[in-house]
Amino acid sequence: MSTSTFFNESREQSLVKATIVEKYFDAWAAIIISAQKARPSTPQRLAYIDLFAGPGRYKDGAASTPLRVLERAIATEDYCERLITVFNDRDATSVRALERAIRELPGIDRLRNVPNVWNEDVGSQIATRLSSIKKVPTLAFIDPWGYKGLTLQLVDAFLKDWGCDCLFFFNYGRINAGLGNPLVRSHMEALFGAGATDLGDSLRSLSPSARESTIVNALVVALQKFGHRYVLPFCFKNETGRRTTHHLIFVTKNFKGYEVMKEIMAKSSSLQEQGVPSFSFSPADSNRQALLFEFSRPIDDLKQMLLEDYRGRTIKMRSLYKEHSVGRPFLSRHYKEVLRSLEHAGAIETIGRRSIRGFADYILIRFPA
Repeated sequence: MSTSTFFNESREQSLVKATIVEKYFDAWAAIIISAQKARPSTPQRLAYIDLFAGPGRYKDGAASTPLRVLERAIATEDYCERLITVFNDRDATSVRALERAIRELPGIDRLRNVPNVWNEDVGSQIATRLSSIKKVPTLAFIDPWGYKGLTLQLVDAFLKDWGCDCLFFFNYGRINAGLGNPLVRSHMEALFGAGATDLGDSLRSLSPSARESTIVNALVVALQKFGHRYVLPFCFKNETGRRTTHHLIFVTKNFKGYEVMKEIMAKSSSLQEQGVPSFSFSPADSNRQALLFEFSRPIDDLKQMLLEDYRGRTIKMRSLYKEHSVGRPFLSRHYKEVLRSLEHAGAIETIGRRSIRGFADYILIRFPA
């Protein structure tokens, strides 16, 4: 499918993706600006970069991600003063359409920094340029239709400095096929590292669901080899809910960013089991979703997991959550609900409890040996 076809209509999946990006941009920018105001001597700037921006609007007129981010910036005074934006697309027609759509945005003159619109092919040159400069806090969105231009080097270039997070589109369908195709081996190695060939060989005898979890886990491992990072995937299904089309992958060095994005993706999930989100979206939301990593565990299992994983330990609620929730679908409220239940049953002891109603982050929990 070509990029022009992709923008023919604002499909439900595209709107969900754009909403996730817009909500995280807003939360991320508020956190960064608060930190900058506390240290007036630091540069009071932040940036949003989209390397595959498209024409700005779908054929039905709905705004895509670049315009939604700019509209949010126009409506927020702090963003108007600080935000630097870079939008790129290799298609000249899309670039002209995007420039026109930006000019037509009401209030666009409120932005102190005029949006930069580039017409470049995304490759190693851009990654090298980004990695060689010290950036202001930056949220990067990499949304290619296929996989060309999406590399570990590019993601790493965006993440090297403080306050920098990255979201990228992972076209599972095409990458799943590409891992078994020697003609695109260089692209697969750019995304998975030198082990891409071995990864492709290991997939041959696997079921579709096992292939998916293996591929996404391999991507997580490849990303984490560049440093300790939190990686959160959000899965999109086709109209029947039976086949994965793509993932939206979030990567950050900071647990706070991971926590914020987890809450946003949880609310965008089309399925929940016992209040635990699937971290996936399907237009056919009556279908049960296949979940990644340990995302198939219901909340009933969490009690036993904690009693086993923390046997004989004493730990603060917040520390437990930061340590245990990574790679699992549970949110802070799920942990607090389960811990309250265990305390009520006498299965754990708590230290520092000041109220019988809540379960504060500072409370110490003592697990039996």
